[in-house]
Amino acid sequence: MGQILARAFRATGDDVVILGRGTPPAAGRFTTWDARTVGAWAAELDGADVVINLAGKTVDCRYNAKNRREIIDSRVDSTRVVGQAIARADNPPAVWLQASTATIYAHTFERPNDEATGVIGGDELDLPDTWKFSIDVVKRWEAALEEADTPATRKVALRSAMVMSPDRGGVYDVLLRLVRFRLGGRAASGRQYVSWVHDSDFTEAVRFLIANDSLEGPVNIATPDPLPYSDFMRDLRAAAGVRFGLPASRWMLEVGAFALRTETELVLKSRRVVPGRLLQAGFEFEQPDWSAAAVDLVSRHR
Repeated sequence: MGQILARAFRATGDDVVILGRGTPPAAGRFTTWDARTVGAWAAELDGADVVINLAGKTVDCRYNAKNRREIIDSRVDSTRVVGQAIARADNPPAVWLQASTATIYAHTFERPNDEATGVIGGDELDLPDTWKFSIDVVKRWEAALEEADTPATRKVALRSAMVMSPDRGGVYDVLLRLVRFRLGGRAASGRQYVSWVHDSDFTEAVRFLIANDSLEGPVNIATPDPLPYSDFMRDLRAAAGVRFGLPASRWMLEVGAFALRTETELVLKSRRVVPGRLLQAGFEFEQPDWSAAAVDLVSRHR
């Protein structure tokens, strides 16, 4: 997501500074931070127009005790310290866009979840422990944003669905590889909903949120038309020119997830999320239809 935004904003002439703990990118301004303590990097926030915090350990892992701790700490600590840096700034940014996720909503096949009427998950009696953990992470993540004392800075929680982009290593890249290995068929019942957003719409939604002073708090970034997993993968197979995909039962998915050191929640949880606040504010999606978006992504992936 960071690469997508940096690339898009630099293309329109914006001065982008990336904060990171790893290897600096080949181009652009880069400042090192530990995402836990206020340091010299905080000077980059003083006088900035916008701060976008996307820091957090990947959830594409097994939810053992060590990884759970790192998933929570990386999100809560980085959010807390960004808030501290903004609070200390002489010229604080006008807006702070903080990563969150649509995973906070309940597992549902029925009524779509928007920001006003959506059901926050975690209390379902039959919910797997790993799913409850994910929801708890988001609650603590957003609480850290809400608790930040930044009265001069508008705060927005980006409850994003899966961002589909042709970049290597992203969720779309993984799904396309499954399809090309003929493994992109029905997963379990196939009824679980997939909420997604095309990378160009994700970028434009971020621009829209920066420009629209009336929007603060949680905002869903997802296309208006989530669809069941079976339909989602059928359209991806069609775009990729693959005639069939082998189905996988729940136990097969559990075995596969264990082998790949990940969790089945990423496939099995039904995320039926819609962008209520964006639509009410007048945002228009360029790629609202998955079948057309999949064709675009396949062509760009090549």
